[in-house]
Amino acid sequence: MSRLAWSVVIPCLNEVRGIADVIESVLRYHDHVIVVDDGSDDGSPDVIARYPVTLLRHAQRRGKGEALRSGFAEALRQGHAGVLTMDGDGQHLASDIPRIRAAAQARPDHLVIGARLIDRRQQPFARRWANHLADWGISWVCAQPVIDTQSGQRWYPRAALTLKDLPVEGFAFEAAILIAACRELRMDVVAVPIASRYQTNFRASHFRPSRDVMQIARSTAIQLRKYGDIIDSYRQSRRRRPLIWNDPGEA
Repeated sequence: MSRLAWSVVIPCLNEVRGIADVIESVLRYHDHVIVVDDGSDDGSPDVIARYPVTLLRHAQRRGKGEALRSGFAEALRQGHAGVLTMDGDGQHLASDIPRIRAAAQARPDHLVIGARLIDRRQQPFARRWANHLADWGISWVCAQPVIDTQSGQRWYPRAALTLKDLPVEGFAFEAAILIAACRELRMDVVAVPIASRYQTNFRASHFRPSRDVMQIARSTAIQLRKYGDIIDSYRQSRRRRPLIWNDPGEA
C-alpha cells in the first residue's frame, strides 16, 4: 500500500496551545494529514494553515462526530483506502502510528483501536471505571469483545468510512460507527496497546460526562434494539478474549 493510500484525520477545536506539536509529530511519520477545525475561535486555523496539510473548516461548532464525518468524506473523495484518527489535544502519540499501521496491514479487514493498556494507573479512577462500563456495553452490542471503546486513536478501513452518515452526533459517533462496522460489515476489532496519558498540561476536555455519557448510552441502546438477538449478542461478547496485536518485530 502506498504512503498516499491513507491519511491521518485530526479533529480540532480550540487547540492553539498544542496543535502545532501534534501536526509536526504526525508529519514525521506520514505526509498526508487532514485536519478538521470545528469552529475554533482561538486562532487554531491560522496555526494549522502554516503546515502542508488539508485543512477543512466548520464555520461554527458542530461536534466531534461531524468533524470526523467531514474528515472521512474528504478521505473518501481523495480515494484513500483508510484513515487513522488522532485527537488534536496531544494525548495520542504519533510514534504509535507505525504499530497501528502494522496491525492494519496484517489484518486488513479489521478496525484497529489504539487501546490505553500501558500505564493505566495514570487514568483517573472514575474515568477508568466509566471506560470499563462503556467497554462492557458496547462490546455487547458489537457481539464481540472490544478493548478501550472510547479511544480516539483508531484505524478505519475504507469500508468503515462508508458508514460516516450514521444519524449520530457528538462523541456518540465513534461508538456508533464501531458498532455498525462490527454488525453490518462483520468486521473484527483488534487492539494495539498504547500508553495512557493524562498529564495536567492538556487543555480541559471537551467531553461533558453528564451530557455525553447519556448520549452514548442512548445511542448504544438504540443500536442494541436495532440489531436484536440481545442474549446471543451478549454471549458472543463474552465467548472469547479480545484480539490484541503483538507486533512480531517487537519480539
